[in-house]
Amino acid sequence: MASSILLVEDDERLAELVAEALRKAGYEVSLAATGPEGERLMREQPFDVVLLDGHLPGKDGFDVLRDVRPVFHGRIVMLTARNDDIDQVLGLEGGADDYITKPVAPRVLLARLKALLRREVAPAGEADEDADLRFGELLIRPAARDVLRAGERVELTTAEYELLLFLAERAGQVVSRDDIMQGLRGLEFDGLDRAIDARVSRLRKKIGDDPQAAERIKTVRGQGYLFARD
Repeated sequence: MASSILLVEDDERLAELVAEALRKAGYEVSLAATGPEGERLMREQPFDVVLLDGHLPGKDGFDVLRDVRPVFHGRIVMLTARNDDIDQVLGLEGGADDYITKPVAPRVLLARLKALLRREVAPAGEADEDADLRFGELLIRPAARDVLRAGERVELTTAEYELLLFLAERAGQVVSRDDIMQGLRGLEFDGLDRAIDARVSRLRKKIGDDPQAAERIKTVRGQGYLFARD
């Protein structure tokens, strides 16, 4: 079954060009040209990926991201102005799974989408119950694809969950940013991408790991991250 993509972009010509490339690649594509229209569709339909422009008429894309992220469980990719660090940080801190700078070549966009979608969601109940990972009050349950902290569910985006599981499965090992990029996105780390650091920062807050003195997800200067065992 073809993956479904919602493109929220107010530049009509750009939207049609991108939509055509996506359809030729086998994706099902829906279009929205304003923030409110995009938000309505995201609330009504379970798209696999939403490509969301950061600056839209009617409602800013970053505001849309903030409002729908708690209820939309698909992947959200922000489309940002080239080299606009503020847009990139706003998107990642708001819960975006990735960002792509405009203009973007179709082949680059397709490669990024393929990397985002390549990890299939395992049907609930098929994974071994013994695969649960417990670290103190933190419980990661791959079979259910959820995380509990002191018995309470931790709300994570798809990208946050996958990063947490990736690190937890390698507890006690230093994992480089390149390892993470290759493992989760199939891409090489270019030394500039802030997505990983922003996502780690959000993860720390959500699992109760003090960002200023992290004890669970530790930064190893010049090397990467270490998910600490108990």
